[in-house]
Amino acid sequence: MAETGLNRLPSTFGYRDAIAAGITKHQLYALRAAGLIEPIARGIYRKADAEPTVDIDLLEIANRVPRATLCLTTALAHHDLTDATPITIDVALPAHAHRPAVAAPVAWHMFDRATYDIGREELPIDEDTVIGIYNPMRSIVDAFRLRYREGDDLAYIALRRWLRRRGNSPSRLIAMTRSFPKTTTPISRALEILQHE
Repeated sequence: MAETGLNRLPSTFGYRDAIAAGITKHQLYALRAAGLIEPIARGIYRKADAEPTVDIDLLEIANRVPRATLCLTTALAHHDLTDATPITIDVALPAHAHRPAVAAPVAWHMFDRATYDIGREELPIDEDTVIGIYNPMRSIVDAFRLRYREGDDLAYIALRRWLRRRGNSPSRLIAMTRSFPKTTTPISRALEILQHE
């Protein structure tokens, strides 16, 4: 009976998902003891036959906070716009959202709810799970917007790399800055300099 309920669950699931699928607490422990599931974080499990090459930290974050979005250095690294390797995973949440305790090394960032979804896309982690990630343009805007904290180099290097890629449009980047007015002038100036290098 527990295995039938397990078939209704995605590859990675939470304790509450298991209960909702008709698996009791004792059955869940039996599934774990039998090696059919393995805990990846407190209250989060993964089927033993699931795809093995996934990022367990991202799975935990996505399961704990479905609205989480990879941002700043983490997003820039994913888009190959920086050589920096973040020691923590930069994750944005809408302002005033709950920041859950996680085992993953996370740096939480509270972003304005009014602009939170601008440039937000989904990154598949496994066959059933996605996590939010800011697209390259939004990641660059955020690097400029928060350069007092993240450093000027991060923003300029990301913009330079982005400009070298075919099909990228500086006018679209400037259009995005209208939602983040304090970034329009510094990004416009940087574009002028970099386009004449």
